[in-house]
Amino acid sequence: MGRTLPSNAVILMKEREKLKPFRNALKPSDRLVFDELFRFAQLHTAEAGYANHVLPLEVFLLAMLLEQHKEVMRIRDIIDDLGSVESRRVWSSRNTAM
Repeated sequence: MGRTLPSNAVILMKEREKLKPFRNALKPSDRLVFDELFRFAQLHTAEAGYANHVLPLEVFLLAMLLEQHKEVMRIRDIIDDLGSVESRRVWSSRNTAM
């Protein structure tokens, strides 16, 4: 019988374990960020199975980047919304001054 492949969750755990000395060298505040990045990667372990031609860490780094970029896009939307609220406020104050 053939060998079974480890799940992507197990592979991610092993990759994280390899990076433990690096994590331990980080400042405590940076460790929290490091841990959050790996939580981001965990969100995409199922999808990682479709990228079996690349190194596991590459897939997980891409998953981290994906989540980071989604956060950047959410922040941009908030900024755009705040900008449009401010524009309406300025426009409204100009019209009431006339």
